[in-house]
Amino acid sequence: MAIARRRIDLAEGRAALAAWQAAVGQEAGQETVPGTPPSRTVLATAVRYSLEELTARAPGNSVEVRVPPFGVTQCVEGPRHTRGTPPNVIECDAATWLAMVTGRLAWSDAVDAGRVAASGLRADLSELLPLL
Repeated sequence: MAIARRRIDLAEGRAALAAWQAAVGQEAGQETVPGTPPSRTVLATAVRYSLEELTARAPGNSVEVRVPPFGVTQCVEGPRHTRGTPPNVIECDAATWLAMVTGRLAWSDAVDAGRVAASGLRADLSELLPLL
């Protein structure tokens, strides 16, 4: 299986993710202390970096992860789809995705709250998240 070439520099991606974490605030008990909202560029870079990291850790083509409007990736070994909508699709907004990537939000909590749309038998990232 060919390994996808990274488009986001690792240092740049890590810096964007750290900037996003600083912008959304630090956990203080049950409350979140908000910081300055992240810029669209920081948000986009953090999402794209984390999607590339997911693909690097779980290469494959059986699950499509969509974080509109910033990125999409295919990952997880299994049957490959070649046409149309893939059978296993996960979609969520950028804030939800980054919260799951960083461990601020558990996969099961996001799904239960309706913040993640997951369809298909393989559309479960609970074993892969958090990434960082």
